[in-house]
Amino acid sequence: MRGLVVAVAVCGMASAAQAADLSDLPILRGGLTEGVSSARTNWDGYYVGGQLGYATSDIDFSRSALSLTNYIFRNSVLQGPTSSWSVLNKTHVQGTGFGGFVGRNFQWEDTVFGLELNYNYYNRMVGSTSGGLALGIVNPTGVSPPSGHTYTYNTSVSSSAMLRIKDVTTLRGRIGWAGDSFLPYVFGGVALGRMEVSRSASTSVSLQDDYSTTATVGGVTVTIPQSTTTSIPSLSTTYAEQRSNSFVGGWTGGLGFEYMVWGGLFARGEWEYVKFLSVKDTSVTLNSFRAGVGYKF
Repeated sequence: MRGLVVAVAVCGMASAAQAADLSDLPILRGGLTEGVSSARTNWDGYYVGGQLGYATSDIDFSRSALSLTNYIFRNSVLQGPTSSWSVLNKTHVQGTGFGGFVGRNFQWEDTVFGLELNYNYYNRMVGSTSGGLALGIVNPTGVSPPSGHTYTYNTSVSSSAMLRIKDVTTLRGRIGWAGDSFLPYVFGGVALGRMEVSRSASTSVSLQDDYSTTATVGGVTVTIPQSTTTSIPSLSTTYAEQRSNSFVGGWTGGLGFEYMVWGGLFARGEWEYVKFLSVKDTSVTLNSFRAGVGYKF
């Protein structure tokens, strides 16, 4: 009997000690949940990276020669009739590029704000075109031919233009949503492009005077058409412009995504659109598709 009492007492003491130790188990304190959960990706901080890409550009040369021909025909009767002549075409070019980026992210819960400086150098992004137009302009405004005379200005214009995009730097603000390791974002900002631009226009003008004379032969009066043509050297000339480095401003916008691969290493893919201000009366837009890698500190 005495042995049974001692055994019961020992078991009770052991149960009490075990109950006291259970309070220290992680599962009762909530520590087990912390141990098995993965930490959220932190996008806040500075980052730097490099990129490769493919780009296309639409270059509109349709008005590139107008200011040249307007200069040649200034203060003449031909300035008005030729002011809307378009002798050049639009071109579409494509090429590759490479560059780098550096920026700073600010994260607030799942929202990531950022500011980034992005640079890209382009290969073979060159567009060129040439063309010509010839018309006879009859009695333009400002001309007062003698009675019975018709003045026709036989006018021809030939021109060419070339534009090469060398590199582009953009300063962009962006906003994204952090889905753990995945960060989709949109961006917008200002752009500065460095371009090589050239254009030329050649004109040739001659004045044709058409009139009639009459003569009486054997009592019969006949009308004889007459015509004389005179070249106008002051309006027959060539004018050209060229700049090796023309810095052109513009704006940019686009979207992309980043994925945190390991530690601070991330991969990136994005599309960017750039609209430049007119350069030498030439309109330029740029679409770029890029892939890159970077590191967030």
